[in-house]
Amino acid sequence: MEAMVKIKINNTPLRVAQGTTILDAAKELNIKIPTLCYHPDLCIAGSCRICVVEEKRARTLLASCCTPVAEGMEILTNTKKVRTARKHIIAMMLSEHAENCVHCFKNMNCELQSLSREYSVETQNLINICKPEELDISSPSIKKDFAKCIRCQRCVRTCADLQHVTALTAAHKGSEMKIATFLEKPLAEVVCTNCGQCVNRCPTGALTEQSYVEAVWNAINSPDKHVVVQTAPAVRVAIGEELGYDPGNRLTGKMVTALKRIGFNTVFDTDFTADLTIMEEGTELLTRLKKALKDKEPAPLPQYTSCSPGWIKYIEHEFPDQLEKVSTCKSPQQMFGALAKTYYAQKAEVDPKDIVVVSIMPCTAKKFEAGRPEMWSSGFRDVDYVLTTRELALMIEQTGIDFRNLEPSHFDSLMGMSTGAGVIFGATGGVMEAAIRTVYEIVTGREIPFKNLEVAPVRGMEGVKEASLKLEGCLPEWDFLEGVELRVAVAHGLVNARKVAKQVEAGNSPYHFIEIMACPGGCLGGGGQPIPTNCDIRLARAKAIYEEDESMELRKSHENPEVTMIYKDFLKEPLGHKSHKLLHTTYTKRKKY
Repeated sequence: MEAMVKIKINNTPLRVAQGTTILDAAKELNIKIPTLCYHPDLCIAGSCRICVVEEKRARTLLASCCTPVAEGMEILTNTKKVRTARKHIIAMMLSEHAENCVHCFKNMNCELQSLSREYSVETQNLINICKPEELDISSPSIKKDFAKCIRCQRCVRTCADLQHVTALTAAHKGSEMKIATFLEKPLAEVVCTNCGQCVNRCPTGALTEQSYVEAVWNAINSPDKHVVVQTAPAVRVAIGEELGYDPGNRLTGKMVTALKRIGFNTVFDTDFTADLTIMEEGTELLTRLKKALKDKEPAPLPQYTSCSPGWIKYIEHEFPDQLEKVSTCKSPQQMFGALAKTYYAQKAEVDPKDIVVVSIMPCTAKKFEAGRPEMWSSGFRDVDYVLTTRELALMIEQTGIDFRNLEPSHFDSLMGMSTGAGVIFGATGGVMEAAIRTVYEIVTGREIPFKNLEVAPVRGMEGVKEASLKLEGCLPEWDFLEGVELRVAVAHGLVNARKVAKQVEAGNSPYHFIEIMACPGGCLGGGGQPIPTNCDIRLARAKAIYEEDESMELRKSHENPEVTMIYKDFLKEPLGHKSHKLLHTTYTKRKKY
């Protein structure tokens, strides 16, 4: 039985489990203690001291985020001594901080700014000793302005503990301490996966996404350009958080209406090419299994998914010898871009050189992916600009749209119809579940034997999930799979991806198919999603994604009539010549440091 201790917080008695921090104990009484270096996704640092509290028997103030409760503690969170200490700490941070809030991308969503207002640090009583830092705009995904850094090290812990990349680290000591990259090289030249998780946890504007909002406005306002927009599944369940809604609201129809009001010529759904990805990737998996099980030849198994550009860059750096195991399918974003400038251009009778493809993505790594040299298979750059969910919200506000009172509308046809399988791509395990729904039916001619098509073992926020499904009653052309127990795994967050890849490297992997997403929770926890992020928020978004899936008439990728039509009219067949040219890609072996 768990040991309990009795304490008082602001004279209110409370019993909590032994080992609970003062910060977490205060939360049980709905008492807010301010923090900066603390983040619920990360290990405790206790470095900023904003969270100090007074304990009647203690000689000094205690950092509540890292101090466990003890029997008989009497904690005060709002005394004059506490408020004065917090105010002085904020003032010292501001003295080392660039004073250009009005021009900062994080203006009005900056934790330091909010605390300054909350504690009435209205004038700067200390000399500003902010050191000029060179702005790093080398990365297509992330902008680094360490003149705004408060050295909380959230980004360092995110990169090291959450993602196991360590592109950022704490360098030097004392007053010279700073957050730096390896040898202080530009972000574009170090092993950065562009995932943006550091951006999501940075409390100030030291790390932000590279913004292409103005470039998109220029394209929309150009009479010579035909601007097509696509939206990823995770955007529709998160955009509301930037516009005043609680996490977990499905706002698909309102979002589509807003995009049309902004001025995009055509509004399409990335879920369409998510369905297309299942057709290509599922066929690729079956082809590899046939080679291994029927032809008895070496085949690159297990097959990794390729939808996450952060994961792709990670494996290119960390496990380049496993690249042959990665599906050659482009991500749904890039498939869409290639088809927009070929298939759609033909149907709409628009010169592809005049088409501008804009992606609304939950992911900062998509900005990097769009610029990869492999992504010009249409004869043009497949995707021209990538905006995050946050950037879309900014455009909605700039347009003056009353989002709450918008009437919902539908995506445009041709590349706008999707199924529930495409929608669940936004959650960890979604690609795997969508693939199983289709592959099982192709092989057996029957629906998967799960209630409501729900493949429960691959759902949830566990770091690594696994499942197996025995294939029985296979159709004649798939008889070599009869009795095979299909083994799959799902990992999200690069620290978990590393565990799975290490197992494959050691030759101990029992799996046939592995889904990996770079971000915690999958795309719904992407580096371009609304801030803040935590497990509860990600769970609310996941719940909304699965509800969207359940509400849809079509829930299996191979039943999408627009996917059927594009194969009939244009691509001919999965893994065919045209599909291979437009929808598949190659990867690059990259060096570590």
